[in-house]
Amino acid sequence: MKAELRANTSSISLQNPSLFNTGQSSIPGALRGCLGSLDGACIEKLLLHCASALESNDVTLAQQVMWVLNNVASPVGDPNQRLTSSFLRALISRASKVCPTTLSNFNGSSTNHRRLMSVTELAGYVDLIPWHRFGFCASNSAIFKAIQGYSKVHILDFSITHCMQWPTLIDALAKRPEGPPSLRITVPYSRPPVPPLLNVSTEEVGLRLGNFAKFRDVPFEFEVIDDSSSAGDIVMSKLESSSSFHFESLLSHLSTPSILNLREDEALVINCQNWLRYLYDDEGRGINAQDASLRDAFLHLIKGLNPCIMIVVDEDSDLSASSLTSRIATCFNYLWIPFDALETFLPKESRQRLDYEADVGHKIENIISFEGFQRIERSESGSKLSQRMKNAGFFSLPFCEETVKEVRSLLDEHASGWGMKREEEMLALTWKGHNSVFATAWVPNGLED
Repeated sequence: MKAELRANTSSISLQNPSLFNTGQSSIPGALRGCLGSLDGACIEKLLLHCASALESNDVTLAQQVMWVLNNVASPVGDPNQRLTSSFLRALISRASKVCPTTLSNFNGSSTNHRRLMSVTELAGYVDLIPWHRFGFCASNSAIFKAIQGYSKVHILDFSITHCMQWPTLIDALAKRPEGPPSLRITVPYSRPPVPPLLNVSTEEVGLRLGNFAKFRDVPFEFEVIDDSSSAGDIVMSKLESSSSFHFESLLSHLSTPSILNLREDEALVINCQNWLRYLYDDEGRGINAQDASLRDAFLHLIKGLNPCIMIVVDEDSDLSASSLTSRIATCFNYLWIPFDALETFLPKESRQRLDYEADVGHKIENIISFEGFQRIERSESGSKLSQRMKNAGFFSLPFCEETVKEVRSLLDEHASGWGMKREEEMLALTWKGHNSVFATAWVPNGLED
């Protein structure tokens, strides 16, 4: 994919070409043409050569390429420069693990600082671009349709946005002609250690949701799957060290329906918003030895709960490759989107923009700098996810025209570059025609009628 951002961006002059007066001869000839000016294609080429050098432990070449990138990168420049800044920070972080002393002359920190948001700040974060709201809108519309006729609804919510999705659904349920159902939302005690991070507890989020539901006259319960005695608690205590997030304890709870307090008279909804990608997908990591992976084990257990609908929303990019060069190429041709979108309406030094881009940079750093269990950003494309769901025994539910209309209305509130398209089992959020987020809806085979 050659993104419009990079095709339309003018060349960037190097601030200090003399840095390579003594070392250009060792740079591959194909890269020397990039030393005078750098467009997007040259930046991508440099990133890939740097990745290749790091994979072969050629620290000298990697350092030379990073010096070129260092003269282009700027966290307050144009979208290309800002994107390069995030990639350079991630490459420095990875290289420092190989040879710390050789990188001491680079300016700036190689790690992204983590920040805790207030609930108000989180609301602004979610509203900034439709990266999350698209999934909320499509999901809530599909859920609303699936639970028609039910007087009691139970949502198992697996997401990273601290229940920001649910006020809109609660408001819609309050307006049902037949009256609102009783709504119960259950969330895990812990979550993947990724942005956005909130400065209040999960219990406090539940109290606020309960107050809003009471205001809208919707009977409401909020429950937390308590795994405080499990490995999940240990993981949360290591939040700042970006340690890997393990889901074995959560899968154990899912395999014990009594812990979930499931009730036969409730419509069960499974909501997965930017969640499945954090389930480790290597073989031999399931809850039992015979399970292929935690991701497949999770889907197997969810299918056994017989939900009336399962929603899966995630980023439409395959970042699970073992090869660093493959991940960098995919990541560069995908995560330019938020940088480009923010450029359309926020000033270059906007604090809100810098914070949002820092969170994207955190993702880039995890994709590039880490391996093994510490590399938790392992998204797969919507088409691969759809095949996985089918293999797990799920049947796709098409989104109705009313849902499509609601999503289009939402996108009208944002910049004109945002769009939506249908692709077989999914709806896809697009920026200038390029897929960014997908939304899908499923039921276990046999329940599709």
